[in-house]
Amino acid sequence: MFLGVNTLNLDAKGRLAVPARYREELDSRCDSKVVLTIHPKDRCLWLYPEDEWELVEAKVSKLPPLKRENQMLQRLLLGHASPQELDGQGRMLIPAELREYASLGKKVTFMGQGRKIEVWDEVKFKAMRDDWLAEAGQEGTELSGSLEDLEL
Repeated sequence: MFLGVNTLNLDAKGRLAVPARYREELDSRCDSKVVLTIHPKDRCLWLYPEDEWELVEAKVSKLPPLKRENQMLQRLLLGHASPQELDGQGRMLIPAELREYASLGKKVTFMGQGRKIEVWDEVKFKAMRDDWLAEAGQEGTELSGSLEDLEL
């Protein structure tokens, strides 16, 4: 399970060193093989362990492609998917097109989301986090029906 927030440096070649606590899980779980793809709504990336990606890919691939929403999701998630393998130093390359999509600068934020990791530009992440906190604190903000009975 991937939890927590980490700020990392992206090197000049577009490589990112994955935090050690995530590296260990990725190594034991999927031989350090991951898949990066774009988030279909927010300008960040999703990083999946290869085994988790295979489940997502199977679900998305089975969607009827003649439905416009399904076709868009397939094009965005599957079409931009980039398999990667962590090198001996725990680094992975983020392809230029994905770096451009997420506007990744020198500082990158990893945010664990349980089964996947979101990869954000640090400045954009901080701005979005402030927006999320402001929205969560607004009067009348309600949880979705599936979360109303969740005990936290």
